[in-house]
This record gives sequence, structure tokens and C-alpha cells, in this order.
Amino acid sequence: MTDSDTLILVNLKAYPCDPVAVAEACASVAGDTGARIAVAPQAAHLAAVADTGVETWAQHVSPVEHGSHTGSTLAEAVADAGATGTLINHSENRLKLADIDASLAAAERADLETVVCANNPAQSGAAAALGPDAVAVEPPELIGGDVSVASADPAIVEDSVAAVEAVDADVDLFCGAGVSTGEDVAAAGELGATGVLLASGVAKADDPEAVLRDLVSGL
Repeated sequence: MTDSDTLILVNLKAYPCDPVAVAEACASVAGDTGARIAVAPQAAHLAAVADTGVETWAQHVSPVEHGSHTGSTLAEAVADAGATGTLINHSENRLKLADIDASLAAAERADLETVVCANNPAQSGAAAALGPDAVAVEPPELIGGDVSVASADPAIVEDSVAAVEAVDADVDLFCGAGVSTGEDVAAAGELGATGVLLASGVAKADDPEAVLRDLVSGL
């Protein structure tokens, strides 16, 4: 058994994959190994993914309360659909500082775990000041690539860990961008990260379960 607290968060973005099949693969690997694996599908697929029993996250919650907010992703609706956490401020869905703060407040209302994404150590420290559960550092230029941030620029991870700890030692530091193998996961852990974000490595894989089993081998 792996029995690790490290979070492997699989963001399905808007890739043309079967979210339920990926979720079932994640649930199977998590069940077999004790690894903590979560899936963040499109909002419309949250309930179907949650029904597989896998830990389910939203890709975003809007900085709004109940009311006249057509097109928004309401935190309470995300929670009702089965999500237990949410990403905020992903590099593909950037928010203004005030909106990050309001999205965090919305997530807190709905009792959702939160990860705020950041581009670099300075942004990581600023995000930590807002009080999320974790900050994920993801250099945009490496997202979707074949080289992980932990390999391409380990100083970004180390400096982000230090920046977050200097602000709030209770906030975890995750890393993403290019993570696709167990070696990447191990490298991230050695640099001080307690979670990893990945997307295409699983969502676009011919055999997501095989990729996931390799990923957890790094824990």
C-alpha cells in the first residue's frame, strides 16, 4: 500500500476524454494503493464522476453567492453535485485578486477544499496570504509539455515552498505543469511539494490506469 497523503489531482480540463472512465481508473488505483487521487471534470460531469466514488473536485467556482449570476459556477451547486474541493485561478482561467478572495469565500461557504494556482514564487506567497488550503505553482510555459516543472526548473518549486511557508506554514504547496510520471511525482516531493496537478498526461492517455499506476509509484 502506498498510504500517502500526497494529492494527485487530475484536471480533465475540456479534453475529449470519457470523464467517468478516467474517474473509474482513478478510483481503482486509489483503492488498490491507498494513494490520494482526485479528478476535476467539467462542471456538467461532476455528479457522474462523483458517483464513481473517486474524490471529486471542481475546476473553478465563481466569486458569487446565490442570486442573479447566469453562467456562473456556484460553489454550493458544485458541492451538491458531489465535489469536495476546487481549483481557483488556474492559468487558463485567471481571476483578479479580489475575485480570488471571493471565490475562496464561496468555497468556504460550501465547505470545499481549495487550491489556488500561481505562476511563480512571488504569486505563490501572495496566494498563501489569502488563506487557501494549498497553493499550486504552475509555470504556464510548461503546462501541457513533456518536461515537468520539478525537472525543468526545480528552483521554482523550492522557492515557492519557501514563499508559502514564510506567509502561512499551514498552507500546502503543490506543483504542476508537465507532470506525467512517477519520477516527476517523486521529484516534486523531494522539493517539498505535498501534491501534484496534472492533466494531459492522464486525460489524453490511451491507458489512463497504467499512467496512474506509474504516477503513484513515485509516492
